[in-house]
Amino acid sequence: MSVQNVPTRGEKPVRVPEPGTLVVDTAHADRVGEFRGSAGPYWSLRPVCGGTEWEAEPEHVRPADASERLHAENARCNARSSRGALL
Repeated sequence: MSVQNVPTRGEKPVRVPEPGTLVVDTAHADRVGEFRGSAGPYWSLRPVCGGTEWEAEPEHVRPADASERLHAENARCNARSSRGALL
C-alpha cells in the first residue's frame, strides 16, 4: 500500500492501495475487487473477473487476505479459460 492518505469524515486517514491491489468492500457483502483509483471521496473498484466498476467508501475497504486473493485469482483464471483467453 502506498503512503498517500485520503481524508474521511473526521476519521483517521485511510491508506490508498496501489492500483491493481485486491481489496474487500465490506459494505457490499465482502465483495473482492481490484483497486483502480480514487474518484472524489470514493474508491473505484473493479470486479476481479471483469464487469462494471463500483465505488466504495474507503472506510469500508480493507486489504484482501491470502485466502481471498487466492480465491479471486482462481476465479479470474477460470473466467479467462472459459472464454478461451487463458494467458
